This record gives sequence, C-alpha cells and structure tokens, in this order.
Amino acid sequence: MTFDRDTFRARLAGISGILATPFDGNDRLDTARLRPVVERAVAAGVHILTANGNTGEFYALTTDEAERAVHAAAELVAGRVPLIAGIGRSIGDALALTRASRAAGASALMVHQPPDPFVAPRGVVEYVRRVAEAGQGLPVVIYLRNDGIGLDAIGDLCAIPEVVGVKWATPAPMRLAAAMKRADPALVWVGGLAETWAPAFYAVGARGFTSGLINVWPAHSLAIHAALEDGDYAKARALIEVMEPFEALRAEEGNGTNVSVVKAALALMGEDCGAVRPPGAWPLAERQQAELHRNLVTWGLLKEHAA
Repeated sequence: MTFDRDTFRARLAGISGILATPFDGNDRLDTARLRPVVERAVAAGVHILTANGNTGEFYALTTDEAERAVHAAAELVAGRVPLIAGIGRSIGDALALTRASRAAGASALMVHQPPDPFVAPRGVVEYVRRVAEAGQGLPVVIYLRNDGIGLDAIGDLCAIPEVVGVKWATPAPMRLAAAMKRADPALVWVGGLAETWAPAFYAVGARGFTSGLINVWPAHSLAIHAALEDGDYAKARALIEVMEPFEALRAEEGNGTNVSVVKAALALMGEDCGAVRPPGAWPLAERQQAELHRNLVTWGLLKEHAA
C-alpha cells in the first residue's frame, strides 16, 4: 500500500513507533526476531513505524546493516502502515542509505541531525537538501535534537519542499512554539521526546509523539495519544504516570539504558531481540532488571513467576 503526502501527514500526527533492531547471540542482525514486535504494534493501531531510529541503535549499525534493517522492516510491515527510514552519518553514507530506503519501499525519510563536532547551521540545511534530492520525492521528516542551530536555520530546513514534518526532540516547548511560527502551517510538528513530554508539546501546537514503548506496550501509547487528541490532559498525565517508571529506567546512565530497557523487556516477554551494542549499557544492572520485571508484572505484560 502506498500513502500519499496528505495521508502521510495525517499519520505523522499520530504515534511514530521506533523499532528496536534485533541481533542474534553472535551479534549479527536477526531481523526475523522483530516480527512479533511489528505485529503487536500494527494490531494495536500504531500510526507509523520507523526503522533505523535511535531506539533501533542506528549509530551502532554499519551502513550495510542499516540498509538491511530497512529492507527487513519493510518486508515485515508489508505496507500496512507507513514506514519511515532513518537517514544519517556522513553525507555519502546518508545518500547511500537514502537510495536503499527508497528501493526498500520506505514511505518517508527521517533525517537524523548530524552529530559531527563541526556542524554549521547552513551545512545542516545543505545536508538535508541533498538527502531530499536523493529521495526523489519521498517526504522528509527532520529529527531535531539540538535547536542550537538557530531559528533561522530551522526555518530554512522547513522551507525545503520535501520536508513535511519535524520531530522536535529538545526539551524547549517555547522554542518549539517560536519555530512553528516560522514554518508553513501545513508542516507537522511531532513531539520527539516520547510520551512523557507529549503534553507540553501538545500545549504549544505539536501533534503526535515518538515512542519506544510501542515495542513492548503499544496499547498504552495509543491510549495516551487518544487522551491528548481529546484534550483530556488529566487523563493523559495519569496514563503517562503509569508508564513513567519505564522511561525513568531508560534515562539512567546518561540515557545509556534507553535501548537496554526496551530489549530487556522484550527478553522478559519471551521475544528476545538480543543484546545492546556498546556504547549502550548491557546487560541491565540487577536492580534495574528487578525494577523492570516488577513494572511488567504490574502492567499485566508478564506473569508474576516469570523471570
């Protein structure tokens, strides 16, 4: 199934689920392990799935592995929901991954903000422009983790014709509001800091949010999204409070347990997707593992005796 630009924009205002990347016991890609995760997310109604996002350990993958990961995700998703392909690293790698993602049938491209220590704001604009050109008409979503490039550069990024949305992943709602004023009203601004920051971003006009929780508990993410869409902030906050221990665990060790908690939860649920690659934290510490286990039991995702 293909998704036209208007349909994609509408989906982008929902939940962008960031898929984990599975490895086998020898640290090789084992994409078949992702099938139950994808099936659960699609069945729950997650609006968009993303391959090669940060929860997918994008920076721990080789470019070849990232290309294989997006092809595998496309096969598993099978056109049932839009698939966004994460794009990044050196401009050469980014263009190669763009071509591979287009060939895989990705619905759109999500451009990671370059982590190079010498990043010029106008250089970021040129980087995204080249990716957009290589995408040959695919919609582009900007993944903005550092608003230090300035509002002028953000405005220039939003003016690139292929750009249809921005995933705002910096904890600055008022800065988000200022950026939104400089862009085409048709642009979709998505909360890029998962469920916990979604109410603050919704309050200034963003819609939808990214989620790593969907790998484990997509129904809860959908409930939070529904509450926010209904304007019921009290209900949304109450639902977020339930899952907040999960996000708190992910934020430990300088966010080094972000993917670790997701993969440890999947392993506890019988859907082992392998270890987290360095420099991520693996395995979880005994206290972290015990707390995660208690949370999964409390949420009804795991039986009391499971270990």
